[in-house]
Amino acid sequence: MKSVTVCWFEIPVQNMDRAILFYEKVFDCKLSRQIMGDFEMAWFPWDERNGGAGGSLVYQKDFYKPSLDSGPLIYFTSEDCTTELERVKECGGKVLFERRLIAPNIGFMGVFVDSEGNRIALHSTK
Repeated sequence: MKSVTVCWFEIPVQNMDRAILFYEKVFDCKLSRQIMGDFEMAWFPWDERNGGAGGSLVYQKDFYKPSLDSGPLIYFTSEDCTTELERVKECGGKVLFERRLIAPNIGFMGVFVDSEGNRIALHSTK
């Protein structure tokens, strides 16, 4: 059987400046903004040698719409998801699920709503 791997994700935003500020503070990182006419992206730092998928925030008024309760749920990896969940609260986001155990051999998860109204998840082994 052929394996299928996620290679890229895009998180829709309504206000790119607000979204960049939110995600840079929550994940303590710097996003790289790209403007292509009426299409904007802000890429998350990514090193393909470390595994996982790269991705970005994305804005285009007619094609991308943030969603709270429909569509895929994206999980970001964290050392301890409690850290990012606390930052979400400080940045005006809303925590839907505090850190909770998935299973001892899998780790923990938490879910929050970002500045744009998207439901986003975190995963950590601590």
